[in-house]
Amino acid sequence: MTETEDLRSLQIAFAIPCYNEALAIAQVVAECRSVVPEARIHVMDNNSSDGTASVARAAGAQVTHVRLRGKGNVVRRMFADLDADIYVMTDGDATYDMSETRKLIALLVRENLDMVVGSRVDDQQDAQTYRRGHRFGNHLLTNSVARLFGGDFTDMLSGYRIFSRRYVKSFPALATGFEIETELTVHALELRMPYAERPLTYRSRLQGSESKLSTYRDGWRILRTISKLYVSERPLSFFTIMALILALAALGLAAPLLTTWLHTGLVPRLPTAVLSVGIMLGAMLSFVSGIVLHTVTIGRQEAKRLRYLAEPGARTAWELSTPRTA
Repeated sequence: MTETEDLRSLQIAFAIPCYNEALAIAQVVAECRSVVPEARIHVMDNNSSDGTASVARAAGAQVTHVRLRGKGNVVRRMFADLDADIYVMTDGDATYDMSETRKLIALLVRENLDMVVGSRVDDQQDAQTYRRGHRFGNHLLTNSVARLFGGDFTDMLSGYRIFSRRYVKSFPALATGFEIETELTVHALELRMPYAERPLTYRSRLQGSESKLSTYRDGWRILRTISKLYVSERPLSFFTIMALILALAALGLAAPLLTTWLHTGLVPRLPTAVLSVGIMLGAMLSFVSGIVLHTVTIGRQEAKRLRYLAEPGARTAWELSTPRTA
């Protein structure tokens, strides 16, 4: 399949989460319609106060109001309510160049992928498109996820993604804010889904439009999410490390006492000895907890995997929906 082939047999949905993007949303809707005219366009309005919903509706999009504030809450509602074979998620600020969308959908279908991520590349006409602080934070967080969970993403926090139906319907969506992109990435890595990343031009915001992302606040929330996901998805590794740290601390406290006991037969610092035993017991409990939670994690992953397998892949959906000629 190539990008020139007919996609009308597939149900394609653009899902656009946005908050106070009245200046840009009409342009985003128009670009979506121009690149994939057969797709449905859904704007998920997150309690905007600037008339974003009215502008989107006037531009021809279907508008869904999401009362719970935060991008994660919007994505959760989006994946629950929308029914499609292919989902294209993009931000409502007109910063992502949509011209390659049809080609990327064809890539997803042709290679039977579950997620394609648009890796942001600065618009050559505007060298300051991607703020330096955001770039550094993205690089740091992306590398952290790669070390902990594997994968070869270069832009884990990109807001432009194309999903298969089986990805969407197996994703639990627990995050509430901008940390949702981290959760989306880890979900694909943990279920070992086929994915791809392709460069995508990232443009500057329209004049008068402001970013809702806080470099430090949201960066901290993303870092906390990575930590939580590491504990929940890699419990054996995490609790084994904690057990080793505690065991080394216990041995460090016990070593002088053992030396004294071997020479004199006495234990002059009984509280230190008790503390050392307590820390070693904590190390043992930590290791056992890791084993138990590892078993629980395997069960959760199996349940998500079975839900994932219950839906057809992108390639299968296209083959089933495409009329055959004799």
